[in-house]
Amino acid sequence: MLNCYHCGNNVVENEVIVFDDKNFCCKGCQTVYDLFSDNGLSNYYDFEKNPGAIPKDVVSKYNYLDNTDIVDNLLDFKEESTEIVRLYIPHIHCSSCIWILENLNTLNSAITHSQVVFSQKKVSITYNSQKITLKQLVLLLASIGYEPYISLEQYSEKPKLIDRSLLYKIGVAFFGFGNIMLLSFPEYFNVDDFWMLQYRDFFRYFNIFLALPVFLYSATPYYKSAYYSLKTKAYNIDIPMALGIIVMFLRSLVDIFFQDGAGFLDSMCGLVFFMLSGKLIQQTTYNFLSFERDYKSYFPIAVTKLDQQKEVPIQVYEIEKGNQLLIRNEELIPVDAILLSDTAFIDYSFVTGEAVPVEKKSGDKIFAGGKQVGNAITVEVVSTVSQSYLTQLWSNEVFQKKVTQKIQTITDKASHIFTPTLLTIALVGFIVWSFTSFNDAFNVLTAVLIVACPCALALTAPYTWGNVIRLMGKRKLYLKNTAVIEQLSKVDTIVFDKTGTLTSNSNQQIKYVGELLTKDDLKAIKNIVRGSNHPLSRRLYLILPETFIEKPLNYKEVAGKGIVGSFQNQTIKIGSTNWVGASSNLENNQTKVYVSINDKVKGFYVFDNEYREGIQELFATLKNKKYNLYVLSGDNDGEQRMLSRILPDNTQLIFNQKPNDKLEFIKDLQINGHNVLMIGDGLNDAGALAQSNIGISISENINVFTPASDAIIDASVFNKLPYFLNFAKNAMKTIKWSYCLAITYNIIGLSFALSNNLSPLVAAIIMPVSTASIISFVTVVSNYFARNS
Repeated sequence: MLNCYHCGNNVVENEVIVFDDKNFCCKGCQTVYDLFSDNGLSNYYDFEKNPGAIPKDVVSKYNYLDNTDIVDNLLDFKEESTEIVRLYIPHIHCSSCIWILENLNTLNSAITHSQVVFSQKKVSITYNSQKITLKQLVLLLASIGYEPYISLEQYSEKPKLIDRSLLYKIGVAFFGFGNIMLLSFPEYFNVDDFWMLQYRDFFRYFNIFLALPVFLYSATPYYKSAYYSLKTKAYNIDIPMALGIIVMFLRSLVDIFFQDGAGFLDSMCGLVFFMLSGKLIQQTTYNFLSFERDYKSYFPIAVTKLDQQKEVPIQVYEIEKGNQLLIRNEELIPVDAILLSDTAFIDYSFVTGEAVPVEKKSGDKIFAGGKQVGNAITVEVVSTVSQSYLTQLWSNEVFQKKVTQKIQTITDKASHIFTPTLLTIALVGFIVWSFTSFNDAFNVLTAVLIVACPCALALTAPYTWGNVIRLMGKRKLYLKNTAVIEQLSKVDTIVFDKTGTLTSNSNQQIKYVGELLTKDDLKAIKNIVRGSNHPLSRRLYLILPETFIEKPLNYKEVAGKGIVGSFQNQTIKIGSTNWVGASSNLENNQTKVYVSINDKVKGFYVFDNEYREGIQELFATLKNKKYNLYVLSGDNDGEQRMLSRILPDNTQLIFNQKPNDKLEFIKDLQINGHNVLMIGDGLNDAGALAQSNIGISISENINVFTPASDAIIDASVFNKLPYFLNFAKNAMKTIKWSYCLAITYNIIGLSFALSNNLSPLVAAIIMPVSTASIISFVTVVSNYFARNS
């Protein structure tokens, strides 16, 4: 029997297509192979033998993709010639699938980027719509055996927490297990009854009939996993599981057909039932944690809603269709919207990586993920916020830091050596016991294969990380990914920005010093600062008298310096001393924002900084925990005396720091071997946040989206920073403890199995119990640390 080189299907000998000395079942598979070879993608077949699917002729099936309205509903993003779509592809199942789908640009140059989310069987594809349409893209995928499943309804559905096919397999296994045990009671109790002896063979053969669906259907996940594991030489724990099931079934057939006993069909069915139950526990728990992460851990990002000419800050998940929003300079646009202002310049670098702003006119559609550059604009919402989409933007690989996860590395290595070691122990045990009794040797072999539990390897890290992320999110620290937890536990140096981080925007006293400002001057200043997201600009805007809002011209904001714009034929500059050209002999002992009109310095606003509640206790606690503490500020040193009085003696205060100065300061600390945590407001600190080992952006009713940050902390829990650092360290302890627990379990279980004091059925029951115990342990311990860190 011949097999197709591409898809592995059986080939009828007189219908075989021979190409490049390889056999193909149809012209489609041969064409795909030829396509891969011509485009330098023949490595596809190095990952797995016969990995592909038979390509289908589906041209007419996707004619509806010629309809632009339908296409627009499917797209995540559309701007000029760049479009992004996420497609569900059921056939994704292995590493070769990921490889070919992430190299689609080699097959068609119009595809600029593709990324697979293996757990969801989805691929996100960025392509040039002027060179390839969505329909052509879908047909390309179908032609290489990866036909997508497209449904407009699927994007609004909530995730299914339980795989129904797994439930069916568990049901079949339980049915077989229960009935075989019921029919085997006479065997258990050795009943010496004529009727039982007369029909014993019938019941044994009937048990085979009941066991077949369990063996051929319920246990298939283990066969498939073991098969792919062996092919790729990435030995996983499903190999001994599958081997144990097959050995028990074959041994039972030999015993029954040769009249040597009733076999182990009840144990085999019980083994499958309990192992699948353990898999269900894992899947349900993991999906629950993922559900909590994706749909309930909303970022504490606010946006300004325009309500009857009043500006009201609201959380992003409160946005409704039809709302009008005010988007300031550098603010993220969290929803798809229609531009109401005359013009806008939108930076889509978060989505496409292209940093050149795109000009938009009134009435144009603006997609979520864009960032306004320049003057404030007004938009009308056309769809509610997609929190999972914001999470996807935040986690874009462009902004990922290259950090190594020690625990993950240990897990990978341990998983790779676990199965070969287990198989060796089982084989040695079988050989030793075979000198005593073949039945005993068989029991030892099966019990060893089943009882060994890799729970620590498979469950400890993901469940601990998942639960910690969920618990931190409930306490208003939102983490980008699991690597952040481990990095937090290693921090030895903490760097704080001052303005907007240590200082609070609430209850801030502001007074003006300088020439008297006219109503027209105040009107101009208010309209200029309205477009800025800087904390000082926002506070200044709120205390200026109400006035009619008009759009300034030539608006520009320079990080670390100030803003400039033209209003009613006047040029207004607001910002630092150097920015406005103020005289250096002006008093320089407080935080000030200078104002110049038509290049004449009018005066300055003095901000009496209101430091966040609990700031002294926070720094004192961090000092006692031996952290190195630094405060960086772009302001002058007017606040040095105040800060020196409220902060510990060992806190280093550094002023007049431009954004690039902060970045270089972080870099110098890292060169000297420090693991640095940077906390800033996300405005002027983006470079420093990106450079640091861990960057946390603080949020206080400001819609500032900093993709370079690793976490977002709500300003209301800023003083709980020591708690989060301690919790991260305790999470590491949880993992180490659960490793010890699982290793202890394996040592005890294997000792009982090797001494022939553990039956295969009992081993099968213990396995899911151990799985549940590990999940319960990490959940209970991490919840305990969440309360007591």
